[in-house]
Amino acid sequence: MIHKEGFSFLVYTLVIILLLLIFSFFLLSRLVFIFISVFFVILYSFFIFFFRNPKKKSREIHEKNYNIETIISPADGKILKIQKIFENEFFKKNYICISIFMSLFNVHINRFPVSGKVIYVKYYPGKHMIAWKTKSSSYNEHTTTVIKTFKGKKVLFRQIAGFLARRIIIYAKKNSIVKKGDEFGFIKFGSRVDIFLPLNSIILVKKGEKVIGGETKISIIPL
Repeated sequence: MIHKEGFSFLVYTLVIILLLLIFSFFLLSRLVFIFISVFFVILYSFFIFFFRNPKKKSREIHEKNYNIETIISPADGKILKIQKIFENEFFKKNYICISIFMSLFNVHINRFPVSGKVIYVKYYPGKHMIAWKTKSSSYNEHTTTVIKTFKGKKVLFRQIAGFLARRIIIYAKKNSIVKKGDEFGFIKFGSRVDIFLPLNSIILVKKGEKVIGGETKISIIPL
């Protein structure tokens, strides 16, 4: 299944590829034409793979223990780092930051890590440095979203564009009620998602671990 963000890109790319193949057929030798054709088939197959949207059942996680808030991963990828840092945009104090790096081979759909009310959404244009660099969170194109959960906890997460990423899409709207596991955005071609959690959070993942967006439990916040 193809994600909606890939439809127009795939159509335009297919048209360009077909036009290039037509010109190549008449202007180049047969051997070169075959080589180019194989290259474009592989390239287009990768684009289809990148925009895949795995069909899954509802990802809502029902808490059995009402004294905790369970946080699920907002993205597919690998845990890049887990550190205590000063969050200077919204909270203005130290928080635990979990960074998830999405390579070109990961599903690039972003999902709400908790259910609740969206109380803050902001988009920042910027540069496109390599996503795993520390400075990329401030200088790269990015978005910031904060949700206040139904249990009163506030969780901040940030989409950060990478070197190849040239467009961040965000669906989250301020004051809307959202459900854990539902889509909140998409980043095209290589990127990172940071999630900021209270200092008393119990971290369930470790650096280098692979996670699945909307499924992997990454933290528990005691109430």
